[in-house]
Formats: sequence, structure tokens, C-alpha cells
Amino acid sequence: MKMTSAQVAKLLHQLSDELKTLQLREEKAQSFLASLGEDPESVRPTYDYVEMQEAQVTMERKIRKVKHTLNVFNSTQVIPEFQMTIDEMLVYLPQLNKRCAKLSVMKDALPKVRENAGYSRGTNIIDYRYANYDIEQTNKDYLALSQELARAQTALDYINNTTELDIDI
Repeated sequence: MKMTSAQVAKLLHQLSDELKTLQLREEKAQSFLASLGEDPESVRPTYDYVEMQEAQVTMERKIRKVKHTLNVFNSTQVIPEFQMTIDEMLVYLPQLNKRCAKLSVMKDALPKVRENAGYSRGTNIIDYRYANYDIEQTNKDYLALSQELARAQTALDYINNTTELDIDI
């Protein structure tokens, strides 16, 4: 069956939900309480141990196959605009996000800021913190990096929503 990686991600979510449902049903049905004097058969939940184990193993196998297929796709599918695989892009995007967050704080700094630490020392000396970099250049770098991040996210989204891979489950 042909699917995009975005569709595969939704399929994985669905399979994981189905496995979780099986596990919760087993947890609730594998044992039960009956009061003294109550007929245990009248309150016994439906539960077939062998059938339940087979269903979970089957679901786990499907999840493994789908994840493996997606991992192979991610490690071989190149995003042309960046000349990197999806796998590399999935590392690159958090790196860009981290750098953007750092530059966002730095670009908002003032060149000189009065520090409050001097007041607690019981002295009349006032300390100032100075930015040790070009704030304007930092702002330009932040804007360029933000554009690069958006471009990378868009390129990845495009591949994830248009390029199909073969899934066999």
C-alpha cells in the first residue's frame, strides 16, 4: 500500500492506540473480584488469554514493520533543497530551534543594563551589565535563521505530504 509519511504517522498513532486499548482491556479482564457467596461465573469478564496475547503480538509486529519502513524512508529520502535526508532534517530542525531561541533572547538585550545585585551587598557601587556583541547583527542573524527554519520546515512538510512510500502490513 502506498502512503505518504504524514499518513504513515497517523497510521502509527492508530496502531499504537489499538495496542493500548488491547493492553487496557487485558488489564481490566485478567482478574476480577467476586464477593463471598456470589457466583463467580455471573461476574466473570470475557477474557481469552491466548487470543489476547496473539492480538497484542500481531499489533506489535505491525507497529515494528511500519516504524521500520518509515525509518528506512527517513534515512534514504533526500530533501533536495537542503541535500540532506529526512533523518538529518529531523536533527537539523531542533538545532535551528535551539539557536533561534538563543538569538531571540540575545537580540532583545539592551546594550547596557543596571544590575540589582549591588543593592543587596550593602554598598553604594552600582554594577552594569554590558552586551558583549553587536545586538543589531544578532537581530539580523535571528531573522535569517528564522527564515531558514521556516524554509526547512516547509521543505520537510512538502516531502512528508507528497512523497509516497510502500507500506506492507
